[in-house]
Amino acid sequence: MAEKTSGATPWLAFMVGALLVIVAVIGYLMYSGQSVKPDNSFEVSIQAPELPDAPKLPDAPVPTPK
Repeated sequence: MAEKTSGATPWLAFMVGALLVIVAVIGYLMYSGQSVKPDNSFEVSIQAPELPDAPKLPDAPVPTPK
């Protein structure tokens, strides 16, 4: 007599295998330092006008000794 097997076993094996492949690819990308997203870095250079020096504050009054 033939044994009756469940139809879910091949799908379960497929899902576990797919998850294993995904984890392996993510692990390889993380280990090798590569990234999935592109590098969108840029530099900004702003030239500000030179400001004049601030005026000198007056000297603080010194208390007279007693």
